[in-house]
Parts: sequence; structure tokens; C-alpha cells
Amino acid sequence: MKAKVVLHEFKMGDVEDIEIYAAQPIYEWQQTPEGKWAMEHAEDITWQTHIDPGYYGWTVQITGILEDKYATYYTLKNS
Repeated sequence: MKAKVVLHEFKMGDVEDIEIYAAQPIYEWQQTPEGKWAMEHAEDITWQTHIDPGYYGWTVQITGILEDKYATYYTLKNS
């Protein structure tokens, strides 16, 4: 079995072009041990943006599909 997991999430202020401003934090996360592990073990890694009215900006989520054993490991290790 496989599970879709939120691998990383961060907030950004109200910026004009979210794709440009989100690129650096995504790249920096990919260079961390957690990001490297996720990039190696996850399938179908994507990122989505959501308007966050309470924050007056954006929430960016990076998601991926992990096998159940990896999803459990990742969730426990990074919670």
C-alpha cells in the first residue's frame, strides 16, 4: 500500500509571483537530510499553494507518495 504524505510545508507572505518566490525555500528543503531522503523515497512529488487568509499570504505544501513503511518512518521521524 502507498500513502500520500505532506513532506514539507511553509508559509510565504503576499508575493506577486508565488512560483518565483517559492523556488528558493523548496530548493533549500531539498538540500536538508529530510528533503534528500524524501526525494529518494517518494514518488510523484508535487507542490501546491493555498491562500492563507489568516496569514495574509500563502501556504506551500510539498506532497509525495510513499510506501506505507516509509510513510510511517517519515511521519514519526519528522513530527
